[in-house]
Amino acid sequence: MRAFIFPGQGSQAVGMGKALAEASPTARAVFEEIDEALGQHLFRLMCEGPESELTLTENAQPAIMANAIATLRVLETEGGVRLVEKCNFVAGHSLGEYTALCAAGALPLSVTAALLKLRGRAMQAAVPVGIGAMAALLGADIEKAESLAAAAAEGETCTVANDNDPSQVVISGHKGAIDRAIALAKDHGIKRGILLPVSAPFHCPLMQPAADDMASALATTKIHAPLVPLFANVTAAPVSDPHTISAQLVQQVTGRVRWRESAIAMAEAGVTHFAEFGGKVLSPMVKRSAGEDIATSSVISMDDIEALLKAI
Repeated sequence: MRAFIFPGQGSQAVGMGKALAEASPTARAVFEEIDEALGQHLFRLMCEGPESELTLTENAQPAIMANAIATLRVLETEGGVRLVEKCNFVAGHSLGEYTALCAAGALPLSVTAALLKLRGRAMQAAVPVGIGAMAALLGADIEKAESLAAAAAEGETCTVANDNDPSQVVISGHKGAIDRAIALAKDHGIKRGILLPVSAPFHCPLMQPAADDMASALATTKIHAPLVPLFANVTAAPVSDPHTISAQLVQQVTGRVRWRESAIAMAEAGVTHFAEFGGKVLSPMVKRSAGEDIATSSVISMDDIEALLKAI
């Protein structure tokens, strides 16, 4: 069995999608459709930068989705592949969940782009810059991370945001609490904590205003049943019901990304091959979580697409 997986924030880079668009009219059509949907030259920003503008979450989120969907569409259109015949599950990390739903036919491309633009704006606006922060804990399992977050909170918000794999957990919350957590990391048996270069504390209760904005937007969005089940971030379990998917997308804004558990659950469901579209961050996490014997593919370039075509 096979899962198609889609990366989250941090996978953006100036030049992303450029070579693919030069080689493929299918990829160009994806980027043009998203530009039109958003009323901005997002693809030009992806190709030329500046990096500071591309990294803004309202641009990074639709850009990462665009890049991933472009690689998938090239595989489907020019490789003659039907997702439903080659893929049993989809999953995505944070914003990648929207990409996964688009890939599986649950959301149209233009709607996905608009939702991610809104999500980026809402997440940035939810907490004033400087109030919140996030940190990656290296050499931390979930138990150590939860213990550290509780010790560092001191009445402020400090929670696990991303359970990425057995050796990397990300915490999120008030800046003071995150600073305390970094200082206390070694006392909790954690190698070290590193402050992340993000502009807001994603996936924690401070994001509630953004969750409210997404609830309003999703209430008027038609979500179709995906062609294959989605392994949801907030439950690490498969879901196909559109109403449940919509509710879980709202929960995800303030909730934990349970990626480690999702990788294990997909492997336990029979997945032996994970193909990551538009990035190379999730594949190592999957191996560390579900086992080194799991096969993974990173699909970014035309060469990667051709290699995947041979593998499937």
